[in-house]
Amino acid sequence: MDKPIAVHGSFSLDTSTDSAYLGVNRLLPIVGIGASAGGLDALEQFFSHVPDSMGVAFVVVQHLDPNHKGMMAELLQRTTAMTVLETQNRMKIKPDCIYINPPNKELSILHGTLYLLDPIAPRGLRLPIDAFFCSLAEDRRDQSIGILLSGMGSDGTLGLRAIKEKSGLVLVQDPAEAKYDSMPRSVIDAGLADIIGTAAELPAHIINYLQHPHRDALANSGQLLEGSSLSALEKIAVLLRVRTGNDFSLYKKSTMYRRIERRMELHQLDNIATYVRYLRENPQEQDLLFKELLIGVTGFFRNPAVWDTLKTDAIPALIANYPDGKTIRVWVPACSTGEEAYTLAIIFIEAIEQAKPAAHYPLQIFATDLDADAIAHARQGFYTAHSVADVSPERLARYFYAENNGYRIKNEICEKIIFAQQNIINDPPFTRLDIISW
Repeated sequence: MDKPIAVHGSFSLDTSTDSAYLGVNRLLPIVGIGASAGGLDALEQFFSHVPDSMGVAFVVVQHLDPNHKGMMAELLQRTTAMTVLETQNRMKIKPDCIYINPPNKELSILHGTLYLLDPIAPRGLRLPIDAFFCSLAEDRRDQSIGILLSGMGSDGTLGLRAIKEKSGLVLVQDPAEAKYDSMPRSVIDAGLADIIGTAAELPAHIINYLQHPHRDALANSGQLLEGSSLSALEKIAVLLRVRTGNDFSLYKKSTMYRRIERRMELHQLDNIATYVRYLRENPQEQDLLFKELLIGVTGFFRNPAVWDTLKTDAIPALIANYPDGKTIRVWVPACSTGEEAYTLAIIFIEAIEQAKPAAHYPLQIFATDLDADAIAHARQGFYTAHSVADVSPERLARYFYAENNGYRIKNEICEKIIFAQQNIINDPPFTRLDIISW
């Protein structure tokens, strides 16, 4: 049997080196706040409980009518002594200021500077909160903080997932209090919320999080992984294996510690030994930590050069080895929410059309992941407009159906993929493969 083609993509478990994390100086904390329908009341409640000299910057992103002048800055200024500004392009963020998105613009952030971008998606499909949260996650990484308040739809969920992936903090307004609960409930249902509270309660949670005595020491976690700390990590690995059946003992230690320190900060625990005891006494916390360690990092057409090479070189070379045709078997381990598997199916279809072989080459993709929730998401084949931002308009039209607030993969693609939960350490691999994508 020929050796399968290996395509490098993304894992759900983050074992990569992150040297930039260790020993960093903490940056100005920036809190992104998303709100939509009913959001003004929630914002007023929130900022009326924020200290005037907190040393934090706030960026508010709302769904606004593009044809009306924004009044949010003037309205919020009544509730706080902090400076409230409507954002201008290339505005440098300063502490104790509140920045408001202007109508008909998307906000992005780079190195602490705000940029205004023209919307790309049609008005009904715009997701400005997701767009800013994703940008904030990249700019502030583990120091990013995202809050979602009252609103309709699911804008903000994808962006808060990006913040969570970078070890940032995710807070949502209690749906029972929100005038419109769809947006906060979407985050809660996705298992992303670290803290749920009323708009008036959320500022105190942020203050406690930022003032946690262990926070600065944990920024240099590489220096702490000795002796008792290392022993505590091993004990946590034991507890997780008993609870979930998954062994994290070989997981990258600094990454695991970084995820644990988030949980410690949330519970105001100042040492890892105390957290081990808390973990033993609270099985629900074991489930939450397990979810923290499953980092789904994926997207449509990530690393475009790789996909171009697969389409123009690798797949044509593969089918040339089988002039009489054959079923092409593909395995996508750690597929997360499915974008990579769907991308591969699209690329294969296009490669076959381009090569125009005389024989028949059916495609069978096995896409697996440890995270059952990610697999459930992948099977639905539905993605927000922001998720498909890297898909060309031509491919969107051919391979997706446009639906409210997003796009759904067509059956032509779905029927080629089998999604399944799998632990690649313990479960047997797939055999007789032609392509492996990871």
